[in-house]
Order: sequence, then C-alpha cells, then structure tokens
Amino acid sequence: MSEFLVNLLGERLVNGEKAEVDVHALGSKLSLLGLYFGCSLNGPCKQFNASLCEFYSKFKKSSEHKDKLEIVFVSSDQDQKEWQDFLQEMQWPALPFKDRHKKMKLWNKYKVTSIPSLVFIDAATGKVVCRNGLLVVKDDPKGLEFPWGPKPFAEVVAGPLLRNNRQTTDSSALEGSYVGVYFSAHWCPPCRSLTRVLVESYRKVKESGHKFEIVFVSADRSEESFTQYFSEMPWLAVPYTDEARRSRLNRLYGIQGIPTLILLDTEGHMITRQGRVEILNDPDCRLFPWHPRPVLELSESNAVQLHEGPCLVLFVDAEEEGELEPAKELIQPIAEKIVAKYKAKEEETPLLFFVAGEDDMTDSLRDYTNLPEAAPLLTILDMSARAKYVKDVEEITPAVVEQFVSDFLAEKLKPEPI
Repeated sequence: MSEFLVNLLGERLVNGEKAEVDVHALGSKLSLLGLYFGCSLNGPCKQFNASLCEFYSKFKKSSEHKDKLEIVFVSSDQDQKEWQDFLQEMQWPALPFKDRHKKMKLWNKYKVTSIPSLVFIDAATGKVVCRNGLLVVKDDPKGLEFPWGPKPFAEVVAGPLLRNNRQTTDSSALEGSYVGVYFSAHWCPPCRSLTRVLVESYRKVKESGHKFEIVFVSADRSEESFTQYFSEMPWLAVPYTDEARRSRLNRLYGIQGIPTLILLDTEGHMITRQGRVEILNDPDCRLFPWHPRPVLELSESNAVQLHEGPCLVLFVDAEEEGELEPAKELIQPIAEKIVAKYKAKEEETPLLFFVAGEDDMTDSLRDYTNLPEAAPLLTILDMSARAKYVKDVEEITPAVVEQFVSDFLAEKLKPEPI
C-alpha cells in the first residue's frame, strides 16, 4: 500500500508546523484516504474547512476506525504564505506547495471540477470510494457509516416517489426500467433549458416502447420553487421534504454541479454521467440508452467535457456532415483500447477523444488555445492545467496517434502553455 501512496502523493508531505511527513509512516492500518481539494482564498473552502476540522477531530478521538482514515490537502493556492496560514488550521498533512505537477495529476485523475471537494479513495488501489465527501461530513458527522462506500441505487432511492399530480408510487416500480436520475433546480437557467429538451426526449423514448423513467432530485431552495418546477415535469421525483434521501443520492453520484443527468441500465448500473450531453446531441433519441461512444464529434453541447480532464482532439479539414467519419475511424481503435483498459481496472478513462471539423466553435477553440491553423492537427488539451500537447505532422496514422497517446500517459511529452 505504501508503494502505491508514494506513487500517488510522493514520498513527503508537510504539516501545519512546516514539518515533513513521511508517506510511508501514514500507518499500516490506513484503508481510506480523503483527498481534500481547496484554496485559502475561497469562502466556501474556509467554511467547509471548519466543519472538516470538527469532523476529523471527533473521528480521530472516538471512532473505532480512527487509524484507518487520513486526509491530505491538495491546494490550488498561488501564494505560499496564504497556503501556509491555511494549513496551520488543519490537523492533517498536505502536498508540498511547490508540487504543482502532482496536484494537477490528482485533479485530473479524480475529475475534480470545483472546490471545496473531498474525494475518499481506497488507500491501497486509489479507486474512488465516495466522490462527494462534503455530504459525508454534513450527513454523518460522527463517522458512523465509515467507509462511506457506494450502495445500490435501488437501496438509496428506496421509498415513495411523487408525480406532479400529487400521487405517489413506490420506488420498486423502477425495477426493470432504464432510469435517468436528474439533479436540477428552478433557479438554475441551464437546468430550465435542459428540462424543456428532456421533456421531449422522455416523451419520444416512452412512445418508442422502451421502459424508461426519470427521477428528479431537486436542489431548489424552497418547497414552493420545487412544486412550481416539478409541475413542468411528466416523470417522478424524490419528495422535497425527504432531504436525507436527496442528499444520499447526491453523495452516491458525487454531484458537483447542476444540471446533471445520470443514466442507469435496467440493473441500476451507471451507463453514463453525461446524460445532459447525450440528450442534447441526440434530440431524436436514436442512440437510446446512450452508452458512451469512444470518440465524439466536438460540438457546442459536448464542449463542456473539454474542462473535465485531458482530451485528445484531432482537427481535420471537414465542413460537411459525414466528412468527420474517416477521422473518427482513425482514432476509434485507440480510443476503444484505452477505454477497455481502464474499465477493466475499474478506473475512469484518463483521456477523452474528439474529432473537430471547421466551424465557428472550432475556430474559437483554436484561438483560445493558440493552436496553428494546420489540418490535420493532433492535439491533447488539458484545460484545467492550461496545457496543450501538439503533434503537427503531414500524415496522421494510427501508429502516430497510438504513440502520441502512449507518450502522454507515460508523461514523456512536454506541455506548452495555453
């Protein structure tokens, strides 16, 4: 285990007293590691830090599992003194201030998109145990549910569900259906826009004869807002008053922002977290139930995924529909190979794959990332690290793509700034 942690965190951490902490000394009993992503200048981080300090102190004093948990702070601070002052408030160690490369690798590996964020991982393998540790601290202040691992959807959602005519149905009615778990709120403009599209998609899928249901999990700020918003929806909802169940569903899927649409198969297993993108890209619902595709055509609706981690983007000279197919066929085998490899390890794919033609959005992306106008152009864009990797060659072959991807994953490529 210590060898894995050294590879993940490095050999030395640092604590609030500026003393080094040997990663090998974190403890042989350690089974769960909490990676706490935050920044001293962020108001919500300061608030959460106080709650986490209280939670950590109680857990270390009274839990029978006190030796099995440790937390490590992964800072995005730019000023060392502010980072040091913030660290002094903490009872746990942190990655060294200057180790920005290691921090960015953790941000990308665990798909962190906002702060504060607390991700619990298995200390021996690095697999995610719970993505939304903020809700663990809120919902389980005494740590009684340690180690906060995932439970089956049917167990977490169990209970009465509402229809907008005030009738209720038991969650067992979802058995055997594809399910969309829809995290949304009336106060959020993108949510309202998606809801209008989703109502049409829901109708089309139902009319085609598929067993499909959606469960709305509200993030509205009042029951009145919930009732008004839910009146527009033809599907089911967790009662607004059942805050505990809504929170458990948020925790189960590690929700970091809304709108989010999680799609589940008939056994309750996740198909994709990108239901929003799939719905917007497929208004006729021809690809239902929207299993992830290894290679996507870059569009306005899926461009948001460029900010979720490193993305390979192959730019080609294509303006008409269908002209991107040869480019997709070129990188599809490599993408499928990478996806299969990491799925077998039960890990998230470290790279998303796109092809991009010629349109206004692609032009904007090239301008923003300061890419050459060449086509074809093979790139890997890491927006969160503000880094790019460019392969500008006359002919792009499967071997060129495979070597480029292999070198990136082995950290052999030198990044250029975006």
